[in-house]
Amino acid sequence: MNRQPFTILVVDDEPSVCDSLRRWFQEEGYTVTTARSAEEALQKMHAGPYDVILLDIKMPGMDGLALQRRIRELDPKAVVIIMTAYASVETAVEALKQGAYDYVTKPFDPDDLSRLVRNALKQKRLADENLQLKEKISELMGVDQIVAESPGMKQVLELVDTVAGTDSTVLIRGESGTGKELIARAIHARSKRRFYPLVAVNCGAIPETLLESELFGHEKGAFTGAQFQRKGKIEQASGGTLFLDEVGDIPPKMQVDLLRVLETRRLTRLGGSEEIQVDFRLICATHQPLEQLVAEGKFRADLYYRINVFTIVIPPLRERKEDILPLARFFIEKYARSMGKPVKQLSPEAERTLLAYHWPGNVRELENAIERAMVIGKTSEIQPRDLPLFAEAPLPEGAELVSLAEVERQHIQKVLDRVGGNVTRAARILGIDRVTLYNKIKKYGLRR
Repeated sequence: MNRQPFTILVVDDEPSVCDSLRRWFQEEGYTVTTARSAEEALQKMHAGPYDVILLDIKMPGMDGLALQRRIRELDPKAVVIIMTAYASVETAVEALKQGAYDYVTKPFDPDDLSRLVRNALKQKRLADENLQLKEKISELMGVDQIVAESPGMKQVLELVDTVAGTDSTVLIRGESGTGKELIARAIHARSKRRFYPLVAVNCGAIPETLLESELFGHEKGAFTGAQFQRKGKIEQASGGTLFLDEVGDIPPKMQVDLLRVLETRRLTRLGGSEEIQVDFRLICATHQPLEQLVAEGKFRADLYYRINVFTIVIPPLRERKEDILPLARFFIEKYARSMGKPVKQLSPEAERTLLAYHWPGNVRELENAIERAMVIGKTSEIQPRDLPLFAEAPLPEGAELVSLAEVERQHIQKVLDRVGGNVTRAARILGIDRVTLYNKIKKYGLRR
């Protein structure tokens, strides 16, 4: 796919300069926008980022140095090239100290200016690729995304380090939205299998009729609509790690098949007869009490003992208050970068609001709250009014205390009421998938 043309913003109060530079760079294939004042330039920057900004030092009103400082606040990655007359070279040098890429003196040599812009864009592209590479490595390693200021999460990371170098099966337990998949990816990334895939399957989000084919694969003609042979997720994970999220939702018949694969390391695709050798490490996750499911006959005891080799329990966010603000800052930085917005921090009042809330949706709910605040926020600080309406103040003194289940029931009902019973919207706000929300609606007998 071809890259979009580089964008250039020319800021100069002289119409002839703007027109000349626009023609020069458009002929070279750039997308060029001009502004006749600092104020106009700022308006155009709010509409979208620019790769290079050619900026005149001497302008009426806000001068080039002041505008450069504002540009740095709006888009730190923009390349600024200063345009100046001979008499103001000292001012241009000051601009370099503030982070400008270079400066040129008037009158311009078109070839020299074009070469300077090409070099600046080459350096910017290398810097962007380097940042993307670092972000990709961090994502693969699963380290930088795990905030662990609280004792509970520090203990979780110690357990990750302990088990990562082994091939032992791991069971990750915790409420929805606590980051179970992130921990699974961290284990995989630090294991000897890290150069092979981690294949994730959300067993609770796939209908029972499709889950067997999803896990074990199928041969052509195995069932109506099976027009091609297809490898299942277990086979795809061979050499790497298979992550089964919400393992407690696997139907009883499939539990037998999965147990056999774990014991023999062989599987047979649906509609097939050939046994296929597989080699994978298993990591499971659940928010359900598996022991209770075993007692009720809904989960096989032999499978439970097979997957419950090494257990990691992730505490809910309400039990690790020390992580709330660091996580919020992490998400602010993440969405400021992806949205190109200048939001940098939380106001003290917003911090108190986040700390007072009980976060039934855990880290996923916190991320959704910050993303929403970044979308609607109008200042460089997130204010309480930017946060979702359900981030309420702490209980007043003497208020009635209720169980956690009752808090969750009331909260889910409140969200459903506010979105008119739209389960998709409610699930997105709560930071859980629709299957989980349907289960909670049924569990609590909620109205829609």
